[in-house]
Amino acid sequence: MRKFLQNIFTGPVVKLANKLSSRPDRDRVDKALSELYAEISAGKDKAGLALQFDAAKDKFIILSDQHKGARDGADVFANAAKNYLAALDYYYTNNFCYINLGDSEDLWENLFVTIKRHNKSTFEAEQKFIQRNAFVKIFGNHDLYWANDPLAPVSLQSVYHQQVKIYEGAMLTTTVNGSPLEIYMTHGHQGDLQSDGNWFSKWFVSDIWGPFQAYLHINPNTPANNDQLKTDHNQIMYEWSSKRKNLLLITGHTHQPVFRSLTQLEALYEKLGIAKRDNDVKKEAVLQAKIEALHLKTDRPADFKGYLDTYFNSGCCCFNDGDITGIEVADGSIRLIKWEYGAGKISERLVLEESKLEDLKLN
Repeated sequence: MRKFLQNIFTGPVVKLANKLSSRPDRDRVDKALSELYAEISAGKDKAGLALQFDAAKDKFIILSDQHKGARDGADVFANAAKNYLAALDYYYTNNFCYINLGDSEDLWENLFVTIKRHNKSTFEAEQKFIQRNAFVKIFGNHDLYWANDPLAPVSLQSVYHQQVKIYEGAMLTTTVNGSPLEIYMTHGHQGDLQSDGNWFSKWFVSDIWGPFQAYLHINPNTPANNDQLKTDHNQIMYEWSSKRKNLLLITGHTHQPVFRSLTQLEALYEKLGIAKRDNDVKKEAVLQAKIEALHLKTDRPADFKGYLDTYFNSGCCCFNDGDITGIEVADGSIRLIKWEYGAGKISERLVLEESKLEDLKLN
């Protein structure tokens, strides 16, 4: 019976989730991002952590949106847990600092004690970064508990065995080719009317959507979402970042990876435009075939040549095929990476996109 209902409801539910999951308001987003940026820049440690780093030596991995759950049908992290643990082992071994951009624990659908019981290994893997003072934990809309509940410090102590500070954002500052560069990071739910502390959304997810999802085992986080044009929320985030000087903005929240302000589809359109300009017929045919293989129909213009490289999105660690995506800042470069299951379900790291920090087009 469940399989029958899955066949009927999976498509419509995924479409509905994509349509209703975000209601960003441009003015609210601008105000929230600007205020948080100003507070971190002013040294208000409670709002966010500010760190200077050496772009040639220091290394950071930025992951978000694990949505750790109870290992039931509603737990969208369950299939990705092995990739997540493999990734953390790799980054710990290679001396990365881990910045968690929020929605790590899904506290809209689950009680913390339940998440704690079923995610012991992931908390232990994260704890290793804490012991090396290489862990930054930022809250999102699904784990606002960390910022709002007076018992949150006790809960964190119970899984990490030491105190852990919680931030709304973080700032990395460095110098590239003699010019300052700021990397501003936050979860990205600010200004989203569906997510920014909205009690109705939380009630709906925990009491209606959660049980329905648990029974049908539906995960709306499909890799196909990577292949679309930017969501409205990501577009608004890009517009905010594009007005700032020498600044990159990295968020999560939308579960849609973005690199140099473009999704995979948009990057293909950009490359197609360059091939047409250069009259490279062979490359043009290859790129057109890749675009058509994505099976996306859109009437929106596909001209992205005027975009600055100011916005990045880490994607998520809960795709329904077990893939996880993230952003690396290391070796003077920024990369969009993916961890996926290869032969024998062995976790493999892939670099999807990469750019030297000095080559980014900024204001």
